[in-house]
Amino acid sequence: MSELEAPIEGLKALAHPLRFQIISVLAGRERNVSDIEEASGITQPALSQQLAILRKAGLVTTRREAKQIYYAIADAELEAITATLTSLLPAKEELNLTGQGRKTGAAVFARLNI
Repeated sequence: MSELEAPIEGLKALAHPLRFQIISVLAGRERNVSDIEEASGITQPALSQQLAILRKAGLVTTRREAKQIYYAIADAELEAITATLTSLLPAKEELNLTGQGRKTGAAVFARLNI
C-alpha cells in the first residue's frame, strides 16, 4: 500500500455512520466493548463487525484486561479529525446514526439521515 493509499483507506473506514459513531464515542478516552455498546446504542453483532473494520484500518488500538477488551483511538491526528468533522455536523439529536427508521436494501448505502 502506498503512502497515499493508507490515509484514504482510513477515511473510507471512517466514512461509515456506525464507525464514525464508534470513533466519536471513543474520543478522549479508552472504553471497553460494553461501554461502547451502551454509549452508541449499536448492538453487539454490528458493533463487533464495525470494530473489526476499524482495527483492520488501524484507526483504533486494543488492550485486553482479563476478559475485557478496551478500545481507543489510534492517534491524536484522528482525534482532531473526528472533532473537526463532528463540529461540521448538525447536533446529535438531528442525526440518525443508529439506522433506526432508515430504508434498507442493496441500493441504500451507509449515510447520515439529516
